Amino acid sequence: MYRFLLSRRWLVFHLVAVLLIPSFIQLGIWQYHRHEQRVARNELLSANLEATPLPVAELAGDGEVADGERWRSVTATGRYDREHEVVARHRTDADGDVGFYVITPLVLSDGSAVLVNRGWVDSPADPTAHPEVPAAPEGEVTVTGRLRQSETQANSGIRDRSGLPERQVMRINSDELGADLPYPLLTGYVEAVSTDPEPAESPAPVEEPDHTGIGSHFAYAIQWWMFAAGVPIGWFVLIRREARERAGGGRNADGGPARAPGPPAPTGPSPRSSAGDSPRPTAPAEGPAGEPPRPAALSAPRGDAG
Repeated sequence: MYRFLLSRRWLVFHLVAVLLIPSFIQLGIWQYHRHEQRVARNELLSANLEATPLPVAELAGDGEVADGERWRSVTATGRYDREHEVVARHRTDADGDVGFYVITPLVLSDGSAVLVNRGWVDSPADPTAHPEVPAAPEGEVTVTGRLRQSETQANSGIRDRSGLPERQVMRINSDELGADLPYPLLTGYVEAVSTDPEPAESPAPVEEPDHTGIGSHFAYAIQWWMFAAGVPIGWFVLIRREARERAGGGRNADGGPARAPGPPAPTGPSPRSSAGDSPRPTAPAEGPAGEPPRPAALSAPRGDAG
């Protein structure tokens, strides 16, 4: 009854089903891991953003900013170096408009400096022109902000480019920008939240990162696992349906549609004998009234001459 399962068509179907089940399971695991990463990121962001600000020099030394210190609230006190200010290209604001981030070194009291992202400004009509940037405040200021790691292609996806207009960069990277500065630069940079004293005019502040939403990764994981569970169920249903169709004459053993039965073939001799057959007796002829029937005469075989 189930010999059709060994046909070529069904063997291909079995192979596809066997491959789909582990694939769907792995896709679900991948989405669940992304969910866990998003939850862990939100917890880290929430803790670091709400923490009491620390001096930036305690967290951004000679080495890279630790993963656990990303977005940590920090403070830095010093004087802005307007001469070495640059802008980072292709940055968006809260409304999705493309512009620049304004990056200004803040020279600390010990002679070192830290890069400060003062905020966002709009792009000029001429893409090669320098944007209009509110001047950094003069004198000593205290900046409170979020500590960030230097941008690299690996952690930001931003590729560096050569031939950019003067004082424009693609990435905010302390190692790359520090090579042209006359003082040592702390690693990473600070994303400014507030400045004391507050300047009369400043770039639009960078929005705080979202740390509440978890996305749809968990729902996608459940969806993939449901697909994995549905494959064997669908496989069983199709086999049962095929078996019922075959049991009811719906298909032949080769998988094709069954042919409708025709009328039975004749099994007796042909009503007409061929030439050379033995003579057949004829019914006795009746004689005149009152006489017994005459003996039947043998008829000559058909096909005899004369």
